[in-house]
Amino acid sequence: MQHKAPRRTRERILELSLRLFNEFGEPNITTTVIAEEMNISPGNLYYHFRNKDDIVNSIFTQFETEINKKLSFPEGRKANIQDIWTYLHLTFELVWRYRFFYRDLNDLLSRNRKLELNFKQILTHKIKVATELCNGLRADGEFEATDMDINALATNMVVVATYWLSYEYVRNPRKYTELQTMSDSLARGCYQVIVLISPYLRGETKNVFEKLSQDYLRKMNPA
Repeated sequence: MQHKAPRRTRERILELSLRLFNEFGEPNITTTVIAEEMNISPGNLYYHFRNKDDIVNSIFTQFETEINKKLSFPEGRKANIQDIWTYLHLTFELVWRYRFFYRDLNDLLSRNRKLELNFKQILTHKIKVATELCNGLRADGEFEATDMDINALATNMVVVATYWLSYEYVRNPRKYTELQTMSDSLARGCYQVIVLISPYLRGETKNVFEKLSQDYLRKMNPA
């Protein structure tokens, strides 16, 4: 029987740090806390990471890798409304997995120049994807909007997606870590983003959107 090789200390530090940052907020976790939770000495921790910002930047690198891998356009065809729905769900899954970036965003960016620059690139990437998805629908005659409309719409979609978890946290901070509560929250976030494009939809795409919306509303409100 083969046994898996033990995870390297560096990987375990990143995994634990992500969990602690998500649960308690990055500003509330020090390298001392991480070392104690890991049951290693601070010196051992500093052998792998120079400081806490180094840990945060390494986690962000993981986040960037996942976002570039998952948030891509369909190959060989134009995007449709289902692609947008799927894109949003993938986006919110990643936001939840790395939620401390979003919850503690202003504090992190105010003191981490590298993270500030890289997060701007993430936002630019999201706006580009949203814009191209809308342009794809318009090219098929299923989306009636001007370039100005699409530019504003793409920005609004990214703004809502970026700050949705902060909004949910303010609404219900005591249940923020409950899985069912947050699962429902992420579904609501997807809906709130995609409903922004509904006034511009036409033809079969509008019919598909209405069906997706009805299925969502039935799931969220079974009664």
